[in-house]
Amino acid sequence: MSEKEVLVPVDGSPQSNDALKHALRNFPDSEITALTAVDPIAAGYAAAPGPDATSYPGEWTEQAEERADAILDEAAEIAATESRQIETVRVTDRPARAIVDYAEEHDVDQIVIGSHGRTGITRVLLGSVAEKVVRRAPCPVTVVR
Repeated sequence: MSEKEVLVPVDGSPQSNDALKHALRNFPDSEITALTAVDPIAAGYAAAPGPDATSYPGEWTEQAEERADAILDEAAEIAATESRQIETVRVTDRPARAIVDYAEEHDVDQIVIGSHGRTGITRVLLGSVAEKVVRRAPCPVTVVR
């Protein structure tokens, strides 16, 4: 059997870190890619600072990209503790769409996703990313709780 391509969406939450650890342990001979999505819609849920918010979208995007890069760095460090190397990918899109699109475009064999990363009102407003991925994914999905 050839190597599997395993996609692990990461968002910095304990659940996504657990999903990554699960993938590293259970797919020892697979290529693992950690993907994080910068959600352009999330800026609409954040309050713009001050009365002059003309520079806010650019600032928000820069901060979101820096946070995404930090999440991917953390994922690579988690893999290193397991003596593994992984690919890391940052995309700008709605998270569920980004995950499914990446899986389709890169012939991913398996997705391993944390059960939830959002809490409170954002989970109610935005819905469950894991649920959307399970319904739309072109491959098997393992949900780690």
